[in-house]
Amino acid sequence: MRLEEVDSSAWLALEDAPKDPQSAFRFINLCSVDRRGRPQARVVVLRQVDRLERLLEVHTDTRSQKWFELSNNPIATILGFCASARVQLRLSGTVRLHPPGSDLANYAWSKLSSWTRSTYAGGPPGDEPNRDEMNSFTSGADADGKAFFGVVLFQAECLDWFELGKPTNRRAIFDYDNAGVLTASRWVNP
Repeated sequence: MRLEEVDSSAWLALEDAPKDPQSAFRFINLCSVDRRGRPQARVVVLRQVDRLERLLEVHTDTRSQKWFELSNNPIATILGFCASARVQLRLSGTVRLHPPGSDLANYAWSKLSSWTRSTYAGGPPGDEPNRDEMNSFTSGADADGKAFFGVVLFQAECLDWFELGKPTNRRAIFDYDNAGVLTASRWVNP
């Protein structure tokens, strides 16, 4: 496989993931750095991908630690692994945050199911829930949750592609400019 094919196949897999609940890349790890300089990783749902601009979209509660961490330091890493293909995708880049009420957050909110909207209506992530929050969503869930709904746009600057192969492993690095254009690619030792 040529480097161009590796890059294309990786981005096609990412682009298809939000549409396919069974995709290995639908649930990815978003890694940020906390205020003490320690790495933090959590699983998020990949909601949208623009493979031409190398953008990945995830959603979050703006009261969450990840929102604060990314507000203070927009450098992040995204990690995904497909066990059937035995391929790891590690992307490094920066994020742009779109808070509640922004055009992108409003648009993304309008596309969510009622159940997903209700997940933003409870108390702040990490706090202990009160009795009402322990029950299923309430009648005001949409309005309440929208006030805490934010969009994280991740701009990939580098893709580290790694394939666990038989008999050998393969690894390639791809660099992109801030418009998503591939600027360099190379095979590296695994």
